[in-house]
Amino acid sequence: MDFLEKKKKNIANSGFEVLENELNENLFPFQRYCVKRALSAGKFAMFEDCGLGKTIQQLEWAKQVTEHTRMPVIILAPLGVVPQTIQEGNKFGYSVKELGLTVFDQDLSPGIYITNYDNMDNIDCYLFSGVVLDESSILKNFDGKTKGAIIREFKDTPYKLACTATPSPNDTMELCNHAEFLDVMSRNEMLAMYFVHDGGSTSSWRLKGHAEQSFWDFVSTWAVMLCSPSDIGFDGSGYVLPKLNIVEEMVEVEKRDNGMLFNDVAVSATSYHSELRDTMNERLSRVAEIVNSSDKEFIVWIGHDEEGKILKQLIPGAVEVKGSDSKGYKKDRLLGFAKGEFRVLITKLKIAQFGLNYQNCNNQIFASLDFSFESTYQGIRRSYRFGQKNDVNIYLITTDTMQNVRKSFDEKQRQFNEMQKAMSMATNRNVNRKIKLMKTESKKMYESESCNIRLGDCVQLIKDVPDDSVGFSIFSPPFAELYTYSDKLEDMGNSKDYKEFFTAFRFLVKELYRVMWSGRNVAVHCMDLPIQKGKEGYIGFVTSPE
Repeated sequence: MDFLEKKKKNIANSGFEVLENELNENLFPFQRYCVKRALSAGKFAMFEDCGLGKTIQQLEWAKQVTEHTRMPVIILAPLGVVPQTIQEGNKFGYSVKELGLTVFDQDLSPGIYITNYDNMDNIDCYLFSGVVLDESSILKNFDGKTKGAIIREFKDTPYKLACTATPSPNDTMELCNHAEFLDVMSRNEMLAMYFVHDGGSTSSWRLKGHAEQSFWDFVSTWAVMLCSPSDIGFDGSGYVLPKLNIVEEMVEVEKRDNGMLFNDVAVSATSYHSELRDTMNERLSRVAEIVNSSDKEFIVWIGHDEEGKILKQLIPGAVEVKGSDSKGYKKDRLLGFAKGEFRVLITKLKIAQFGLNYQNCNNQIFASLDFSFESTYQGIRRSYRFGQKNDVNIYLITTDTMQNVRKSFDEKQRQFNEMQKAMSMATNRNVNRKIKLMKTESKKMYESESCNIRLGDCVQLIKDVPDDSVGFSIFSPPFAELYTYSDKLEDMGNSKDYKEFFTAFRFLVKELYRVMWSGRNVAVHCMDLPIQKGKEGYIGFVTSPE
């Protein structure tokens, strides 16, 4: 029983409590609730949809932490989000200081500091008692250098907050990496506890059906997820999104010599970029027609630098922000568009898809629609967010040779809407239900002249089997951390690693030795355990237990 108790996953709060009147008066009631939960937990995640005020919530959290610890707190944010956060701070009475290029061995006074993720290598992370990850979806890149550095450098930081829009519910790695950053559970342990390895694939995992409820209840102990304040019982009447108009502009291209009567209507992920090059003139001419026929602000999302170069010539006064530009130029231009300094912004999703608030613009054009639903979704949400006063128009420029790209986007959008709603409802029940012990009275049995079948935990049931009474034993044990078969603590598949699995397995081996006839056989079905690239970073097989 002591061993089983140790397997329980109890998330201990490590924060502190604050009174309502100690919080910023500009916080809405649901924001106060979220901030108080995050402060009480000490290490917490806010998965909130765009426009719900994550910035003021993280600033209030940082203010409370720096006052409680009398040490500085740092906010890490995408480059273009840094000046917007400072502006929001000034608006609501927070003093936010941007860190210089290098901060080592400095005596920083208590307060709120901010810098962009690219500057992490130049900062002594041990100077801070708290860290906020703004747009923490950067952790999704679980093999990435930045993700590894964030988890490693802030491992001993006592207070942590991760803020991002509601993650895709079927994106296991994004949730696992958040849990690991917050010191809740390692990615490998979380995969072993709640997910099943998807057959022969070495990197695909899916949530096990029986573990779904307990998984979301587990997530709700260290995170809050909401698409609207009404998700957690607050008034959501002021958080109604405007109408979203998705307009597909399909451009026909010239007939190609492909040996067929018509052009192919589907493009693969591998041939996608060559198809973009082949259809560039047709697509960009249509983009210019739409933008030049209006006097409203536009964001034009492109896929290649060559597209930006051409569009700047076709659209008078358009400003392009590209990867090779200096950090200062990117920051000034991205913020300048939000201030209305120019009408048309041309850029790539990877540069401006996260965090930026472009409520001033309700028109966007995707000149190079691709298969990445997340990037497209994030791009749209720069304009389509709570606080947007106008209907939002999204133009998707496609060609008759890329019809499956739009079809893929629509299907992912439908799945996302359904799963996002279900995930929000499940996690915010916050019933804190734990993996439970199996009740011995639930054991079932069937007996006849030819057999005796019993249902229950094998370690418990084998205790009732007489000594030297079994002539042959054959079984297939759980494959260590590879599968989780039930939500019972007794299940050997509910093991976080090989060490815990073999500790549990010894309880069976001891009893098995007792009940076997002397000299008789035990047949065990085993398999080579694969090492998954999605977990360990490389592909191979486990050669021996740790």
